[in-house]
Amino acid sequence: MSILLKVENVQTHIGQYHILQGVSFEAKEGQVSVLLGRNGAGKTTTLKTIMGLTPATSGTIHFQDKEITKQATHHIASSGIGYVPEDQGIFGALTVEENLKVAMRKEDDAALARQEYVLELFPDLKKYWKKDGGHLSGGQKQMLSMARAFINDSKLLLIDEPSKGLAPVVIEKVMEAIVEMKKQTTIILVEQNFIMASRIGDTYTLIDDGETVRSGQMSELVQNEELKRQYLGIG
Repeated sequence: MSILLKVENVQTHIGQYHILQGVSFEAKEGQVSVLLGRNGAGKTTTLKTIMGLTPATSGTIHFQDKEITKQATHHIASSGIGYVPEDQGIFGALTVEENLKVAMRKEDDAALARQEYVLELFPDLKKYWKKDGGHLSGGQKQMLSMARAFINDSKLLLIDEPSKGLAPVVIEKVMEAIVEMKKQTTIILVEQNFIMASRIGDTYTLIDDGETVRSGQMSELVQNEELKRQYLGIG
């Protein structure tokens, strides 16, 4: 299984604050890699740094064996990385249909086929096709945000806190969709809900105070009560 993304000793400053102080991990093709840690550990900043939104001040990021560390966000996106931000990033004044249309880099047969695929994954979006994004429920907004990122032929999806604020029944739907998406793309997931993360993650990376402290197979972390207690406050 080939390495799709490699992050090596990345450090990131936001203004005077040194947020990432040495983050390293790999994402293998066809897997769900989960970034875990307490609130404020640097997980969201890691995704934003990969996307070039908060550029790294040192270290390197390679995607498909090409360095993207200093590239602009639009170049990173066009190279095949999709991003689902924590705040979802949909256009509230546009309909579901319009949100998906503006997200397409090319409105070709392949994109339209992927649109049909996401409408099968998220039937609510088909049901509310002409409804403004701002009038959707929280779960439907999350589904739309994921659909927007998936509608292009992205080799990698970065998904930030997809279960945040959602009811358990909606979380189940989101989990099922991520498992289905994994059949077609690679996913890096930031998720505070450890039960969800442990059920869909293949590998994990623990981040604490802006540094990677441990990486491995998710099945190993599930059994390691000491690590979960120390870095996640579980147990």
